[in-house]
Amino acid sequence: MRLKTTLDQWLTLYEIDRAGSIQAAAVKLNKSHTTLIYAVKRLEEQLGISLVQIKGRRAVLSDDGKSLLRRADTMLEQARELEEISTQLAKGIESEITVAIDHLCDRRWLYQPMADYLTQNSSTSIQVVETSLSKTTQMVAAEQADISIITLPVTNYPCEAFGIVTMLPVVSKSHPLADKQPLCSADFTTSSQIVVRDLGCDTKQDVGWLKSRQRITVDNFDHAWQAVEQGVGFCRLPEHLLKSRSMENIVILKVENAQQYQVPMHLTLPKGAKTGPAGKCLYQLLLESKNHRS
Repeated sequence: MRLKTTLDQWLTLYEIDRAGSIQAAAVKLNKSHTTLIYAVKRLEEQLGISLVQIKGRRAVLSDDGKSLLRRADTMLEQARELEEISTQLAKGIESEITVAIDHLCDRRWLYQPMADYLTQNSSTSIQVVETSLSKTTQMVAAEQADISIITLPVTNYPCEAFGIVTMLPVVSKSHPLADKQPLCSADFTTSSQIVVRDLGCDTKQDVGWLKSRQRITVDNFDHAWQAVEQGVGFCRLPEHLLKSRSMENIVILKVENAQQYQVPMHLTLPKGAKTGPAGKCLYQLLLESKNHRS
């Protein structure tokens, strides 16, 4: 089937709509005003409909033009992605990729597949960035990572289920709460609570129960664990972290209606179709690994 129209014609219509007039689009495209008028007239003749109308002293898209352009947007985006992917392929495998991992995730879920990956790829370096709360979303939305392990899906970024993390309340055996079980939420209000800070730069987020009158805020769960061990306060920690450490001096608390909660983990490609071969390869290994966890 031979198409009546070309990508260049739809790109011209797109630029007219974005610029707000034919004259402004001509400047953007570095073409003459007459050339763009001819291009639009030619497209209208090929389609048999009016794409542009005069409003005031400007030529703007008609309703039919806007309707068609909405559908053409996807085609233009795919064309851009094809060119970007072709450029990447011409350059070969990436020299470095970035993996963002939410602090709740079991790090073994990343590093075990990564070890397999490195046996196949000896030329790509990997930057691993730990994120939390708003920082997790920022890394995806700003496309700062090639692969992101996140909690909740980020709007408009497809993702795959990657696992479930269980959070448990703990204190040291020397802490007063250790001798008061079972507990209710009110028992925690007068004790120090250890929380992990939001690593984001802009809008900060809070999650979970935060009604203690005194908080100790730390950078990560390694700090939180040490603070709990020393009797600083209580904290909810990932079950996988507890299983990897000595629980000799730690007590898992029994709390009425709040014994534990679970956080889903997801895997996403922030750059989508622009992700290079190396990133896609590691992503696939990560997906496959979730089916083989013990």
